[in-house]
Amino acid sequence: MEGQQKILIVEDEDRIRRLLRMYLEREDFIIVEAIDGNEGVKLAKEQPFDLIILDLMLPGLDGIRVCKAIREEQMTPVIMLTAKGEESNRIEGFESGADDYIVKPFSPREVVLRVKALLRRSQAMPIASHHATAKNVLVFKYLTIDNDAHRVTANDIDITLTPKEYELLYFLACNHDRVYDREQLLKEVWKYEFFGDLRTVDTHIKRLREKLSKVSKEAAQMIVTVWGVGYKFEVDDA
Repeated sequence: MEGQQKILIVEDEDRIRRLLRMYLEREDFIIVEAIDGNEGVKLAKEQPFDLIILDLMLPGLDGIRVCKAIREEQMTPVIMLTAKGEESNRIEGFESGADDYIVKPFSPREVVLRVKALLRRSQAMPIASHHATAKNVLVFKYLTIDNDAHRVTANDIDITLTPKEYELLYFLACNHDRVYDREQLLKEVWKYEFFGDLRTVDTHIKRLREKLSKVSKEAAQMIVTVWGVGYKFEVDDA
């Protein structure tokens, strides 16, 4: 039906797929299912989806390899679903391009809330005026963010970011020199008000700095940790 958003669920457990389908269809989403990694990649590349829910442990290709394969061609939002809650698994999921991470066992209602939060894009994100040369382009000393093209460059080199890494950087850059704690960032970037793992913010900040640092250490250093408080995007006016 026109206007409905389509979600791909890649999960080998029938019970979990049925549960997610039931709750998401109640919210008027169109659901397509895949039972293994190879089928998930095939479907993701054959047709457009608004969001993908992807299990980490899958027969055939695992969720990490599926996510990397999808990221080679598209930036569809991905929620990683897994029974593994260790920090290393979470980081590995984010490194592969996942935007969010939910650990089993989970509340189906929480999954629905996270799906809606990830699909919701801020329609009125403030635009920084600092050295702006166009309405949706932010130009700083070491970094340029073109929001119309969702393009980030440093030293004239493109930096490839996941959707959530981009949104986090853009939000901080739009509100440069203002400190945000982790709860505020979860609310503003992830749209989480009543749930969310605070380490999600730390992991994304870490990955963002690493990617920026490969191109420009100065750009990476613009993301500053304010110990005991949170993070800010610091502008050097010199």
